[in-house]
Amino acid sequence: MDGVHDMGGMDGFGTVEAEPNEPMFHTEWEARVLAMTRAMGAAGAFNIDMSRFSREALPPEVYLASSYYKKWFLGLEQMLLDRGLIDADEIAAGHALHPAKPVKRPFTIADVERVMTRGSFGRAAQAPARFAPGDRVRAKNIHPKTHTRLPRYVRGHVGVVDLVHGCHVFPDTAAIGAGENPQWLYTVRFESRELWGPDADPTVTVSIDAFEPYLEPA
Repeated sequence: MDGVHDMGGMDGFGTVEAEPNEPMFHTEWEARVLAMTRAMGAAGAFNIDMSRFSREALPPEVYLASSYYKKWFLGLEQMLLDRGLIDADEIAAGHALHPAKPVKRPFTIADVERVMTRGSFGRAAQAPARFAPGDRVRAKNIHPKTHTRLPRYVRGHVGVVDLVHGCHVFPDTAAIGAGENPQWLYTVRFESRELWGPDADPTVTVSIDAFEPYLEPA
């Protein structure tokens, strides 16, 4: 979606300032938010693309003012509300007020190791790949209102296919509950001047992984 989260190529945000020796979590509640998100995903409440979409959909003033795990917390809260797994009065109270709602898959401590191992999103091909390494392609100038993995800064620009990664779950449909809809995935390389204009460093290229529906022949 065209949201504030898609900051690639935008001016005014300055350089990314890395924190030396940054810890995995700055406070205990951040670890709890990650654990709750992974646990509810494992219980079948939502998938990874729905989880990403929940954070992207935060209002711009909230997104920009929130830390990384605050975004995760707010997205998780909204997903649980939307699915009827918690109620607004419980959020206000800070604890459960009603009997627990059923989930698709029970989750116990025995499932932790499995859940913390990233699953495979590769799927069987439904049709031959449309593109091959060396093909010139244009990223479509799309503006979806829901989740997409195509960054704004490459839309409408021409690149070259470097790699073909096989078929994978298509995030755009998975994020809205419209099925896995497997699609071919490619690495596409863009010249900096194609993206940023004649003043860009000609020695720089940018590569992205792009699903087939994002691309058209150039």
